[in-house]
Amino acid sequence: MTPDEIAKLPYRDNVGVMLVNSEGGVWVGQRLDKRSDQTAWQMPQGGIDKGEEPRAAALRELEEETGLPASMVTVEAETEGWIAYDLPHELIPKLWKGRYRGQRQKWYLMRFHGADADVTIETEHPEFSAWQWLAAKDLVPNIVPFKREVYEQVLAAFGDRI
Repeated sequence: MTPDEIAKLPYRDNVGVMLVNSEGGVWVGQRLDKRSDQTAWQMPQGGIDKGEEPRAAALRELEEETGLPASMVTVEAETEGWIAYDLPHELIPKLWKGRYRGQRQKWYLMRFHGADADVTIETEHPEFSAWQWLAAKDLVPNIVPFKREVYEQVLAAFGDRI
């Protein structure tokens, strides 16, 4: 695809979850599909189903990716608007059948009330091979480069509440 063709593509609507524990750690998972030469940690995120409200999608994605039901979290905040990012050009034909240039995301800050043992990444459709709690200051350097600006904006929106 040419850069002009890519620029005409829409963004895919998506939600993200910044899950924070009582010590201020931020939950991140190591993606199963990562390239061996690239760090690919990320917070839970995923698409919004047709007719689904973003907040409901965020709670669904959290449970699908971490095994944590809505009863184990409190939704404390959401970003005012949507935060968009573009995929690297070489990934566009490989993801979502080349229909999107990237994603626009609504992010939610959620407080975790359970124990680490409640987290289950061995889900029906696993996305992560490992997980950990990261200090907020360590979040951005451990994320794939093309998503770092998004994570900086999420930290700016929620950082004072972590």
